[in-house]
Amino acid sequence: MTLSQDELDELRSHLSCGFEQLDTAFAGCMEDAVARLSTDGVRALLDGASLICMIGRGFEPVQVYLEEMPKIGQNLGEEIIEKVSQAVWKMSRTPNGKAILPFLQTLGEASRRLGSEELFCQFVTKVFDFMDKTTGSIHGIHTTIPSPGLPEMLNQMPYLLSQLSLEGLKNWIDYGQRHYINHPERQKDYFSLQSADSKAILQRERHGTLFADNERKLSLYMKGLWLDQQAHFVPYSLGFDELRKPLPYFDELGLRVPDVYDDFDNPDTGAHVKGTDRYRVLLAHMAAHRRWTKAIFADNFSPFQRVAAEMFEDCRVEQLVIREYPGMRKLFLALHPKPIEDDCDPAVQSCIRHRLAMFSYAVLDPDHPYENKDLNEFVERFHGLMADGESSTQEVANLAISFIARTRRQEDQSANVYFTDTEISYRDDNRHMWKYHELGDDEEMFEEQLRTASEQNAEEEQGLPPRHYPEWDYHSKTYRPDWVSLYESLHPPGDAGVIDGLLSKHAVLAKRLKQILDLLKPQHYVRVRYQEDGSELDLDVAIRSLIDLKSGAQPDPRINMSHRHDGRDISVMLLLDLSQSVNEVPDGCSQTILELSQEAVSLMGWAVDRLGDELAIAGFSSNSRHEVRYQHIKGYSESWNDEVKGRLAAIEAGYSTRMGAALRHSAQTLSQRKSDKKLMLVLTDGEPFDIDVDDERHLIEDTRKAVQELDQMGIYTYCINLDKKADEYIGDIFGKQYTVIDNIDRLPEKLPQLFMALTK
Repeated sequence: MTLSQDELDELRSHLSCGFEQLDTAFAGCMEDAVARLSTDGVRALLDGASLICMIGRGFEPVQVYLEEMPKIGQNLGEEIIEKVSQAVWKMSRTPNGKAILPFLQTLGEASRRLGSEELFCQFVTKVFDFMDKTTGSIHGIHTTIPSPGLPEMLNQMPYLLSQLSLEGLKNWIDYGQRHYINHPERQKDYFSLQSADSKAILQRERHGTLFADNERKLSLYMKGLWLDQQAHFVPYSLGFDELRKPLPYFDELGLRVPDVYDDFDNPDTGAHVKGTDRYRVLLAHMAAHRRWTKAIFADNFSPFQRVAAEMFEDCRVEQLVIREYPGMRKLFLALHPKPIEDDCDPAVQSCIRHRLAMFSYAVLDPDHPYENKDLNEFVERFHGLMADGESSTQEVANLAISFIARTRRQEDQSANVYFTDTEISYRDDNRHMWKYHELGDDEEMFEEQLRTASEQNAEEEQGLPPRHYPEWDYHSKTYRPDWVSLYESLHPPGDAGVIDGLLSKHAVLAKRLKQILDLLKPQHYVRVRYQEDGSELDLDVAIRSLIDLKSGAQPDPRINMSHRHDGRDISVMLLLDLSQSVNEVPDGCSQTILELSQEAVSLMGWAVDRLGDELAIAGFSSNSRHEVRYQHIKGYSESWNDEVKGRLAAIEAGYSTRMGAALRHSAQTLSQRKSDKKLMLVLTDGEPFDIDVDDERHLIEDTRKAVQELDQMGIYTYCINLDKKADEYIGDIFGKQYTVIDNIDRLPEKLPQLFMALTK
C-alpha cells in the first residue's frame, strides 16, 4: 500500500522524534503499518515510538520498534503494541539501557515462535524478572549496576527460542540465574552459551516437538483431513502453572494447544508415539467435537453426571473419527491409559473416575480384559447407539446418567479420589459441551448480579476507575487478593453558609479553643548551625575555619546555617464513617449523629487551619465488597475555604461500613506526605459491617489487620467511636488507640480537643 506525501506528513507529525535518520525508512514502515494495523493501532504505534525516542538511546531502538511492531501487532493483537513500548520505557529507567536494542530485536522472533499473546507476555515477564534479579546495587537501595547476563542472553534468544519451549527456556534461565547471580563473568559466559554447563542445561531442556516448528503442517492437516479452514491455533505453556496444569480447549477465539509435546511411551503396551502424532490426535479429537458435538443444557446435571456425560461424548466423537480414519484407533489406544480393574478399592476411595476410564478404554479396545457386568452391559448399549448412526450428544448424556445411577456408590463422595491411569492427555476440557438456561441462586450468582449493579452505579457517579484492595481472611491467615473494589470521587458541593452558621453557633467554644491554639502554634524560627549547605553564612564558624586553614589544620567545611520552624510538622487524615446508621438520633439528643459530626469536623477544620497543619478529610461507606465509596471532602493542599465547607455541608449517609479498604486507601496518600508525624483519625459510630458478610468477626479482623499495616507504614491510627457498646470490639481493632464518647452531644467540643491532645 503506497501512501501519498500528505498522508506521510500527517503520520510524521504524530511522531515526536527529531532523528533525521528515521526519515529514510519512515515511509516503508508506515506503509507496512497501515496495511497491517487499524487506525488506532497505527496511532498506538506512533505514540509508542515517541515514548521510546524520549529514552535517549538514539534512533536505532525507534527504527527497530517501527519495523517489528506492525507484524507483531497483527499476529498477537494490537494491545501488545502499547505493552511493548511501556516495557521498553521501564527498562530505560534501570541501569540496563544497553539491553534495550537487543530486547527489541528479539521480539519479532519471539512473536513468531510463541504464537500467542499469552505466551509472548509470559516471555517478556520472564525477561524482566531476570533483569530485576540480576541488576545490582551498591548500597542495596537503588539499582546502579546493570545485569551482566541480560544483553548476552538477548543476543542468543533467537537461537534459544528455536531450540526450547517456553518452559524449557524458563528452566534454562532459572539455572543460570540461581547459580551465577553473584558471579558476573561466569554469568556472562553462561548466557552467551560459552560455558559447559550452559550447553549441558540447554541439551537437558531441549526435548519434545515444538509446536512452532510444526504449525504449518498441522494447519494443513486440519484443512486437508477435517476441512476446517478456520482453525486458529493459540499455544500455551505448561511451565508457568505449577499448581494446576492447563488443559487443551477451544472456543470462538481459537484452539488452545500445548507449545511442546514430548514423545510418549505407553508402559502397558510398549507403543511409541511421536510428538507430531500426539498433536494430530489432539487436533483430531478437537475437530471431531467441533463437527459433531452440540451443546446441551447443564442446569439439571449433577457434577458426577457431567463428568460421565463428558466421558461418553468423548468416546462418541472418537468412534466417529475411527469410522472416517480407521488408523486413528491405534493412536488413540497408544495414548489412552489402561486402568487395572481391581486397582481401586471402593471401600476407601472414590472410584468414579476409575470406572469411567475403564469404560472409555473398553469402548476403544474390543479385546479389553474387563469382566464387570455393568461395565460390559453399558459398553454394548453404547455400541448399540452408535450402530444406528452418529447418535447425538443428548443421547449419550442420557446413557451416561444411567451408567452413574447403576454404578454409583456412597464412597464416590469421598475426597480420596483415585486418579491413577484416569487422565487422558489428548482430550480437551469439554467446556464447549455445555450451555446454561438460567442463572442460579447460589452465592456466586448473587455476587455477579451485585457486582453488575455496583458497576452501573459507579458509572453513573462518573468517578475514577475502581481501586482494588486485598482483604484479610482470619480463618486461612491469608489475604484475599484484589477482593474489594473502591470507587473514589470528589464530594459534590453544597452551601458553605451552613458551616459558617455552625461555627457561629459554637462561638464560645471556638474562643476557648483559640486560646489553646495560640499556645500550640509555632512562634518563631530556630537557627540550625554547622551546615555545609545553608541559607546564609555562619560567621563565627567561617572565621574559625579560616584560622584553621591559615595555620595548616583541616578546616571545618560546615560554615553555613539554615532556619526551621520551632514546632509542629504533622499531617492528619480525618476519615468519616458515612454509613446509614449515622442518620439516627441517639437517645437524649435532638440531632442526628451526622449533624453532630458536621459540627465537630467544622470546629476541627477551623482549628487545624489556624495551626497551619496539613489536614485531609474524606468520608466512606460501602454496598458490598464490589462498591466501597470513598469521597474526598478536603485535600492536604486545600485551605479551609468555601469549597471545602460546601462539600462538608453536603455530606449524606447511606449503606454500610467496610472500614479496612477505606483505611488502606487513605493511607496511600497519607504515607506520601513528608511530615515527621502522620496521624489517621477515624470517626465512626459502630463496628465494621457490610451486607455481603455473614461472619461478624471477618471485617473486624480485616480492619485490625489494616491498622497493623498502617502502623508498619509509620502512621498512627486513632479511633473516636460513638457507640456505647464499642468496648466489646474496639480494643480488638485499635488496641489502646481509641476513645469512646458516650455523651454524643459533646462531640463538637471533644473532637478538636482530642486532636490537639494527640498532636502536641
